[in-house]
Amino acid sequence: MNIPTATDIIIFGALGDLSQRKLIPSLYDLEKDHLLPEGSRVICLAREPIDSNKYRDTASKNLVLHVEKDRFEEETLKRLLSRIEYIKLDFNTAEHYRELSTKLNQKNSQQRIFYYATAAVFFGTISEQLSTHQCITPNCRVVLEKPLGFDRDSSSAINNEVGQYFAEQQIYRIDHYLGKETVQNLLALRFANPIFGTQWNQNNISHVEITIAESVGIEGRWSYFDKAGQMRDMVQNHLLQLLALVAMDPPDDLSADSIRDQKVKVLKQLKTITLSEQKDNVVCGQYDSGNNDTQLLPGYNNEEGAQGTSNTETFVAIRADIENWRWAGVPFYLRTGKRMKQKLTQIIVHFKEQPHFIFDPQQRGIANNKLILSLQPNEGVSLQVQTKSPGINNDIQIQPTVLDLNFNTEFKGTRTPHAYERLLFEVIKGNQYLFVRRDEIEHAWTWCDNIMQHWGTPEHVLHKYPAGSWGPTEAKFIMRKDNRAWFGDN
Repeated sequence: MNIPTATDIIIFGALGDLSQRKLIPSLYDLEKDHLLPEGSRVICLAREPIDSNKYRDTASKNLVLHVEKDRFEEETLKRLLSRIEYIKLDFNTAEHYRELSTKLNQKNSQQRIFYYATAAVFFGTISEQLSTHQCITPNCRVVLEKPLGFDRDSSSAINNEVGQYFAEQQIYRIDHYLGKETVQNLLALRFANPIFGTQWNQNNISHVEITIAESVGIEGRWSYFDKAGQMRDMVQNHLLQLLALVAMDPPDDLSADSIRDQKVKVLKQLKTITLSEQKDNVVCGQYDSGNNDTQLLPGYNNEEGAQGTSNTETFVAIRADIENWRWAGVPFYLRTGKRMKQKLTQIIVHFKEQPHFIFDPQQRGIANNKLILSLQPNEGVSLQVQTKSPGINNDIQIQPTVLDLNFNTEFKGTRTPHAYERLLFEVIKGNQYLFVRRDEIEHAWTWCDNIMQHWGTPEHVLHKYPAGSWGPTEAKFIMRKDNRAWFGDN
């Protein structure tokens, strides 16, 4: 196990939404649990001409809003604020980096973490300036936020720019879904339990569903999102990372490269979806006005900041196939959208039915087991099995019964850390297994680029769906043609 040492955590874009809602609160939680190494500093950088005291006031107000109420205490707040210093820095202004260099050289022996909580267009400029002003040391690390590019070419260009100044082992490309407890439990479930490990193939699994549904809309990010769309914003990273973890072969060990090697194999083996196959295997949608049972919701083109009529997708459903022995003939149904009926992220592994069914033939349709991994709103794992309905009736009637492991109830007294909190701690320790390697990103982009290149053709259709629903009706047909349906939709 790597032992954390005194660290300078340097946050670019420290007044942005990500920093104030996720990063600073995560540092607070680490401080509360005494996981920030002694002597560590938090150096916050942004363009606003304020001093450290003003920044600490802003951070304090946001910590009150975003830290769990039962976790908030003045003593922890005081300790964290004592670590924080603020420097005005324009990413393109060389003289601003001199002040940062002077500050870092006060503790030249400490390891450094540069966190780029900015648009990716600045990553190369920031890296170049850090190098020019001798801020990069052999024991420093850099964290890159998504989205990393717009397609494979732009992603490669960004990686090339950063790679001029940082070695691959210094680069931590973040996907916060990998920091969730359930995602890591997936490794334990698969590789520590023979009951699942021996069944994890096309002989025993019929299909897999992965859903990332958001009940919110664009949340004031219309200008950014309209250039990205749901495919780039969610499929290329979060959904394909979850797919790779579900589908990968057992790694040799739990080292970063052993795990990531297996994920890359899966991404390389994703079947290319041709233009003629898109009609049956890809559905894009955009939410229209609707309601969520409590209020009326605007359509995408009527959201705050909307700039006219747009054809950007806010929903994507895909049938993906993996061309290898383990998953031959096993479809992976992927679905993600905004303004959906509820906030929900789950992975459902559907096991095949018994080949010989001895119970009531009319009950055959309910007789397959399901492993359900819930990432949000509540993290946990459940297994749907069949048991006898209670009673003294002579006929044995079966019913689905859920064996439920809810992390909040099962591990009372043990707090589940937030994703960013865990990931920041892993960067401090120098562990890369929860971060994405360059070739993973590029293979994911290659697969997504192939799909999106056809979206400018007349054959491409954008289906409308009412806000507050489960997406366009056409998404149901992706599974219905295989005599299946999305689990739990109602």
